[in-house]
Amino acid sequence: MTQIDEAVDIREGEELDTGAVDRFMKEAIPDLQGEPEIRQYPGGASNLTYQVDYGDRSYVLRRPPFGKIAKSAHDMLREAKVMRALKPVYPYVPNIIAICDDHDVLGCDFYVMERLKGIILRQDFPKDFELSEADTRKLCLNVIDKLVDLHRVDAKAAGLDKLGKGEGYVQRQIGGWSDRFRKARTDDVGDFEQVMSWLNDKMPEDIAQVVIHNDFRFDNVVLNPDNPFEVIGVLDWEMATIGDPLMDLGNSLAYWIEADDEGPFQMLRRQPTHRPGMLTRKEVVAYYMEQSGFKVDNFDFYEIYGLFRLAVIIQQIYYRFYHGQTKDKRFAAFGHAANYLEKRCQRLIAESSL
Repeated sequence: MTQIDEAVDIREGEELDTGAVDRFMKEAIPDLQGEPEIRQYPGGASNLTYQVDYGDRSYVLRRPPFGKIAKSAHDMLREAKVMRALKPVYPYVPNIIAICDDHDVLGCDFYVMERLKGIILRQDFPKDFELSEADTRKLCLNVIDKLVDLHRVDAKAAGLDKLGKGEGYVQRQIGGWSDRFRKARTDDVGDFEQVMSWLNDKMPEDIAQVVIHNDFRFDNVVLNPDNPFEVIGVLDWEMATIGDPLMDLGNSLAYWIEADDEGPFQMLRRQPTHRPGMLTRKEVVAYYMEQSGFKVDNFDFYEIYGLFRLAVIIQQIYYRFYHGQTKDKRFAAFGHAANYLEKRCQRLIAESSL
């Protein structure tokens, strides 16, 4: 079925030691037979995700990127533990099969989880996957509902209430992302000082303390291939924490590119939010507020924060490319992307009534 998301050939330089993977897998799942076939999922510019098949039994292995990485980033052990704790109260989390902190196996921490076989909507709809405008809207609302559901999770009951650092989440994010940008800046990228100053001056108080995903997008959602309106999984929990739900929504909207957005922003599109029937960013905010019960008079701060945070993530990846720590050619234009996002933030600031 062409709609189902499948792994592809492994990118050069990101191969795994097949023998080491096989030994670990058979120790974790003793009844496995034969040799593994390992392929790689093409999406993502951060952690690396592989499909490990033993005949018709399929698993997913997730590890940090190769090369030098920032301290405290790409924490596979934390991600797996968060997923295990969330699973009983948020059923869309994949089951964790095994966790490895022995660097003698693959030279890093990693974990193995169940593979959720389904449709993942990336930049465009998969081949043979077509929805009417009305059905696209229905799908869109169902996906947003899963973010609302996450923000309703009882963190204490899930044992996740200590995951965050308490009140002051908004302030910590603005300070933390500003510091990360300054450390990752390269000579060919703007300084973002106006943007960081505005965010610092306009910071609101936390609106709530809930479980947040911090990277909730269509390409981190798995749909049932037999009923594409049904969400069966939510992936990529690396940045999940306890924090402000509107900051989480702002992060998601940074990737929410509409059909009539300008060309440079269109070039950053990685999910099909441009399709007829998809909600606009303003409609997403209105629907989320209605469903969640959270209220804010002006969403500008959260939208600009989301774009700034995306720029920092892009810049951190570009910094590794710029300094030769990775040779992945996908990252060569990331400096241009960061520069565009600075201009977009500046324009939104100029238009804001805050």
